[in-house]
Amino acid sequence: MLRLSRLLPILILALATPGMAGSTPPPAVASEDDAPWVLWYRQPATQWVEALPVGNGHLGAMVFGGVETERLQLNEDTLWAGGPYNPVNPQAKAALPEVRQLLFAGKFEEAKKRVNEKLIGVPKSQMQYQTVGDLSLTFPGTNTPTVGDRRSLNLDTATASVSYTRDGVNYSRGVFASAPDNVIVVRLTADKPGNISFTAGLKTPLWGSVVSTDGGDTLVMGGKGTDSNDVAGVIRYQARVKVVATGGSITSGADGITVVKADSVTLLVTAATSYRNFQDAGGDPEAITKGILAAASKKSLDDLRAEHLRDYQALFRRVTLDLGRTYAMKQPTDERIRHFAEGGDPQLAALYYQFGRYLLISSSRPGGQPANLQGIWNDSLFPPWQSKYTININTEMNYWPAESGNLAECVEPLIAMVGDLSVTGARTAREMYGARGWVAHHNTDIWRATAPIDSADSGMWPTGGAWLCLHLWDRYEFSGDPQVLKRIYPIMKGAAEFFIDTLQEDPTHKWLVTNPSSSPENWHPGGPLCVGPTMDNQILRDLFANTITAATLLGVDEDFRKQLDSARARLAPNQIGSAGQLQEWLADWDLQTGDRHHRHVSHLYGLYPGRDISLRGTPELAQAVKKSLELRGDKATGWATAWRICLWTHLGDGDHAFEILKLLISSELTYPNMFDAHPPFQIDGNFGGAAGIAEMLVQSRAGEIEFLPALPKAWPAGHVRGLRVRGGFTVDIEWRDGRLVAATLRGAPGRSLRLRNGQTVVALPLPESGTLTWRGGPDGS
Repeated sequence: MLRLSRLLPILILALATPGMAGSTPPPAVASEDDAPWVLWYRQPATQWVEALPVGNGHLGAMVFGGVETERLQLNEDTLWAGGPYNPVNPQAKAALPEVRQLLFAGKFEEAKKRVNEKLIGVPKSQMQYQTVGDLSLTFPGTNTPTVGDRRSLNLDTATASVSYTRDGVNYSRGVFASAPDNVIVVRLTADKPGNISFTAGLKTPLWGSVVSTDGGDTLVMGGKGTDSNDVAGVIRYQARVKVVATGGSITSGADGITVVKADSVTLLVTAATSYRNFQDAGGDPEAITKGILAAASKKSLDDLRAEHLRDYQALFRRVTLDLGRTYAMKQPTDERIRHFAEGGDPQLAALYYQFGRYLLISSSRPGGQPANLQGIWNDSLFPPWQSKYTININTEMNYWPAESGNLAECVEPLIAMVGDLSVTGARTAREMYGARGWVAHHNTDIWRATAPIDSADSGMWPTGGAWLCLHLWDRYEFSGDPQVLKRIYPIMKGAAEFFIDTLQEDPTHKWLVTNPSSSPENWHPGGPLCVGPTMDNQILRDLFANTITAATLLGVDEDFRKQLDSARARLAPNQIGSAGQLQEWLADWDLQTGDRHHRHVSHLYGLYPGRDISLRGTPELAQAVKKSLELRGDKATGWATAWRICLWTHLGDGDHAFEILKLLISSELTYPNMFDAHPPFQIDGNFGGAAGIAEMLVQSRAGEIEFLPALPKAWPAGHVRGLRVRGGFTVDIEWRDGRLVAATLRGAPGRSLRLRNGQTVVALPLPESGTLTWRGGPDGS
């Protein structure tokens, strides 16, 4: 039954949070025990993957929460090794025809040798993201033990806190990263005056860096990013820490800045680099950091915190999720992770979801860099996989929860990066392939390198840029904004032009296929290289279809639309193999591979996040996807486990998806601080897991909004407020006994809606009120 109603109020939870304003000590943190969006622990972090992350999209810090020594490991999103460079192999264009002939002839080893010699980029590796270093606070030693130690991260206030009692004094520490003021604020208080003493110091592993003081109250550290792979390091950086004390004294010395017997202390931390864009690193980090601290220092702590909360909570509080609460919420987060698979803690899944949204808000903001393999948090000069942008799944997965999670602003850095790639990728398309348009292979970095890297084993894959274009199209579909369409169309058109120029005719079937290519990081019996892998065909069907639709809506490029439509019809189709599985390659090689349980499930892109396969639209192919998933198994690396969750949700099997979620939220695949354990740490598993939870509750594909499409029995009752769906609608959903109670949609009046709940489907326009509530019947209809 349908009923029109007024806008349902969005529930905003009032959470107890550590106080940061003025000199008032924060309240007892025990009041956070029942707060739903708090991670907390009984002990300081001893490892980096136990520390708690804060960030504002530009700056990041990992807060360890030590008693004798506090460590804040610092990052700035543009501090990378190397400088602008062109990695296209000068031999590539001349060697390309031979490689294509070898692959069509099935001479895979010979083709691999040629690719490694003449097509892989120079240098073969890209540049790495690097740490700024550490801010340490060293407190006077004492033999008296502490009591009541507690460390927490409140997602609602984006504040990391530490509290303990020693010698009858209650100490509290709070850290937040302000986006409006671009500073990390560290606040230290005690409930008795004259008890705050410590020495603040900066250090970094970056060679040649210099630490000094400025004006007796400010630490300064500067240097530059390293050389890498024969590319000179050109990015200069500076970090500054200003110490402001109430009471006591401040002195500077060779070891840093020392505070003695203060009543309270505030530290303002910032960092900047000379990076301006992928072609220019000529900025002045000293002028930037001085300007930031000068502006922030004029504000009171109350104002700094108020502006931080106003900015952050405007994003975070858009979505609330309640999956049920149990006594397990009173336990420390690390213990909850260890026991999640045992059941009885549905709220931990809700916390995991909101933690994913928190991480995206903290690592991807307009004007900054996109979230990389570790978001914004990295403690090394040489992190795993350079902590760059792996665009054969990982970067894309970082943004899977963004649109549905009502965080459209956080997608802006990704869109900006794809725009950059369309520039550097045009050079690669021209110099390597002799083609129009633009191309990006399986990795990129801050310099927007687009040539294939590493080796033929993983790097010779040309559809990374085409996949990224799906996120541009999502931005339009979720917003319906014609200005977005105008912005993204030239980029999508360029990506499509490249493939119009480079697709090859398969001699056996006369299909159009990519050549050379691979199915990302998986090998068929002949090796990594192939022609026309299933994933490429699925990505290109999406790219061509979306580009055609965009051009039609804009009323442009009619001839090009026809060209794309003709090429799309000739792309190699999805095929079902001998075991009933969806084939990964043109040939039925799936059961002959060396790793039957490979982490990548690239050929299943068509079900999610792609649009090529659907449970109702192509049931035979959906069944083949299911068979492929059964053959691959449920457990893989963190991000690959998360992808499996999303795929099972789109097969409509929420119980199976939940069983995999229990694998993901476990001490094997989730670190104590709730970071994804790839292992080692990669942030994409957090984002993929968050996306999977949202996809269990609502999906919007093929012009249809479906409520509770994969609700697991483990969540019989609950509600979610503020999710976004395609068409520009915001959705609230309430369910009980596994059945829909009510779904409320808000959006622009007059937009058409097609709603599904189980087998019940209705179609109607949104009324003039802009709000519609669909109430489920007793049978869930």
